[in-house]
Amino acid sequence: MTTLKVGDKAPNFSALDQDGNTISLEDYKGKKLVVFFYPKASTPGCTAEACNLKDNYQTFQAQGYEILGVSADSAKRQQNFKNKYELPYPLLADEDKKVIEAFGVWGPKKFMGKEYDGIHRTTFVIDENGVLSEVITKVKTKDHAAQIL
Repeated sequence: MTTLKVGDKAPNFSALDQDGNTISLEDYKGKKLVVFFYPKASTPGCTAEACNLKDNYQTFQAQGYEILGVSADSAKRQQNFKNKYELPYPLLADEDKKVIEAFGVWGPKKFMGKEYDGIHRTTFVIDENGVLSEVITKVKTKDHAAQIL
């Protein structure tokens, strides 16, 4: 689980999105940013979470938030996910896990009795000054926007 907490500076990051554009924390200077980490594009929980954020995107925008999704999927997989569900925000293809590890969301998980390493579904809300204003570790995939707004 992440050791980052409210009040910490958000880790500086830079990674490619689904279209091969470089996106970094610097791009969001002066804006509020929601960074949500999810285990795998197009799986049921991740789709529910991404679509819930999409459905509330206007509200996020009205309140000055930008949204960024991150997983270790390939750019192609992220692009398919974004297109299929018409997600209005970028998805980082963090295949080398630099962003995932910077935020501390990679680690041991258990699923159906098996232990493996993977991404812990976690959301970070970063304020205009690059400071964490919220860290959500118990994400409700179908009602995630309500946990943030």
